[in-house]
Amino acid sequence: MFRATTELPRHLAAAYALLVVYACLHPFAGWHESGLHPLDFVTAPWPRYYRINDMVLNVLGFVPLGFLMVPALPRGLNLGACMLVTVVCCFALSLSLETLQNFLPTRVASNLDVGFNTLGGLIGAAFGAWWGPRLFAHDGGIHRWRSRRIVPGPLGETGLILMALWLFAQLVPESPVFSTGDLRGLLDLPTPLPFSPQEYLRLEAAITAGHLLAAVLLARAMSRDAALGWILLLVLLALGASTLASASFLVAAEPFAWATPGWRAGLIAAVPLVFVGLSLPRPLAHGLAAMALLAATVLVNVAPQNPYLLSYPQLIGESHFLNFHGATKLVAGLWPFLALAYLILLGALNPGMRR
Repeated sequence: MFRATTELPRHLAAAYALLVVYACLHPFAGWHESGLHPLDFVTAPWPRYYRINDMVLNVLGFVPLGFLMVPALPRGLNLGACMLVTVVCCFALSLSLETLQNFLPTRVASNLDVGFNTLGGLIGAAFGAWWGPRLFAHDGGIHRWRSRRIVPGPLGETGLILMALWLFAQLVPESPVFSTGDLRGLLDLPTPLPFSPQEYLRLEAAITAGHLLAAVLLARAMSRDAALGWILLLVLLALGASTLASASFLVAAEPFAWATPGWRAGLIAAVPLVFVGLSLPRPLAHGLAAMALLAATVLVNVAPQNPYLLSYPQLIGESHFLNFHGATKLVAGLWPFLALAYLILLGALNPGMRR
C-alpha cells in the first residue's frame, strides 16, 4: 500500500498542470474551425521534419507532472496503480490539449507530442513512485522539514507554492535576475523610458536589490524559526534557473550572461539591506517586504529593455520554446501581485506575524 502523503504534492501537481495547460494553449487567440476532424492528427504518419528540441521539451515538460501525481493520488492505491493512473492522466491531458490545438492558428496538433508527453509522464511517475513516499509521506523528509521550518496549514502550503513559482519565473532570460512583475508584454504597454547605459545600470541595480530583498523577507515571513539555510538555497536555485535560461534561450557558451554590471551592483546593495531586514521585528520586516516588492515592480515596468540581452540569437521565437516562454512570462508578470496578496493574508491570519 502506498504510504499516506501530505497535501503538498496535490497542490503542486494542480499548479503545474495549470502551467502545462497555459503553455500548450498559449496565446489563446484566433480560435476557429480548421475544417478537419479534430482527431485526424492521431493517425497521421511520422512528420518529415521534427526538431530534437521539441522532442526533449515535450518529454521534460511532463516529467514533473508525473513525478507529483503519483504521491498526489488517493492513499488507497498501491504504487503500481498510482503509476498506471498517472500515465493515463498524462496521456488524456496531452491528447485533450493537442485536440484543442486544432482550433488555434499558431499551433499544430501532433500525435508525436502526445507520445512524448506520455513518455515524460511515465518517467516522472517512475521517479515519483521511488522518491514520492520518501519525500512527501507524513514521516518523509519534506514533511519533517516543513513541520520544523514553515508555518502550518494552508498558509504554509501556499507559501511554498509561491516560492516554487518564483523559481519558475527566473526562467525569463531577458529580465534582470530575481525580477518579476513586468506587465508590458502581457498588457501590450509601451516602455516609458529611453535606453541610457548609466540610467539602465542604476535601474537594474535597484530592481535586483528590491526583488531579492522582497523574496528573502517573504520566505522569512513564512518561516517558523530563524534558520535561514533554506532561504540561501532558494536564492542559489534562482541563480541556477537564470543560468539554465541563459544557456537554453540565449547562447549555450555564455550561461552567465545574466551577471551584468547592474546585477552585480544590485547584489552588493542588497546584502546589507537583507541583513537589516532579517534583524527587524516580524511586523516591520513584513512591511519592508511589501514596500520593496511594490517599488521594484514599478521600476521593472518603467525600465527599458536591455539591448545587450536582446542582441543574442534567441530560441524564444522557435516552436515550443515560444509557448514555454509564454508560461514563464505569465508567472513572472503575476508573481509580485500574488506575493503581495499572500503577505496581506499572512499578516492577517498568522498570529506569529504580530509578534
